[in-house]
Amino acid sequence: MLLVALAAVCAPATVSAQFNLKKAVSGATKAVQALTLTDAQMAAYVKESVDWMDAHNPVPGEDDPYTIRLRKLTEGITEADGIPLNFKVYDVIDVNAFACPDGSVRVFSSLMDIMTDEELMGVIGHEIGHVLKHHSKNAFKTELLTGALKDAVASTGGVAAALTESQLGTLGQALVNAKYSQKQEKEADNCGYDFLVANGRNPWGMVMSFEKLQSLEGEGGAAPSYVDKMFSSHPETKARIEAMTKRCVKDGFERPAASADTAAKSAK
Repeated sequence: MLLVALAAVCAPATVSAQFNLKKAVSGATKAVQALTLTDAQMAAYVKESVDWMDAHNPVPGEDDPYTIRLRKLTEGITEADGIPLNFKVYDVIDVNAFACPDGSVRVFSSLMDIMTDEELMGVIGHEIGHVLKHHSKNAFKTELLTGALKDAVASTGGVAAALTESQLGTLGQALVNAKYSQKQEKEADNCGYDFLVANGRNPWGMVMSFEKLQSLEGEGGAAPSYVDKMFSSHPETKARIEAMTKRCVKDGFERPAASADTAAKSAK
């Protein structure tokens, strides 16, 4: 999934443009009994976490260029295998994007600044691929059952509303920063490719987004951190680009012409 270092301290969105998430609650954990979660409890935790993130980070208005651009790009894309999708921009300086098990897709404005429309759709398709393959759901569940929150989950009986602000921030961090295996990333590539094609989008955008991220390697700063999260190694990046390129060529899709500026920059 996509990637970047997150702010450690929660602050009001009007004070800081940095993506705000609480760190996990520190302290020793005590032994707890084996815990299981129903799908309904999982859904409640995800909704609580997404609502918390939306409330604690700057979301541009409906007439903002970022919002308009994302709405145009995702027009007609309303669900993924029965999961309703919703899209929002976080106007922050980090370079990232993520999709949650409930179909909430969040794209950071700084990622939009460096991506063309085709590249951005490639990223979104990849992230939705993680949702369709249940990678994001499994990673979130693992955080609940084995991470720093397991004591809180056990003590509240799986009721998300009982969690504190700091604990909700921890769950938000789990959604944004979930790391996947090379196998899972490849599965998301192929599933995301199919999703883009099924929704009338050119899958070359995925190849182009990978190439853009690869070009940022070694430059330092936030974007390469995002690269490190998406790709475990440089050779792996190359292999994934080659695999998606072969699919595009085999399926007869035409590669879009490169754009000198992103739509977001031209709109400013």
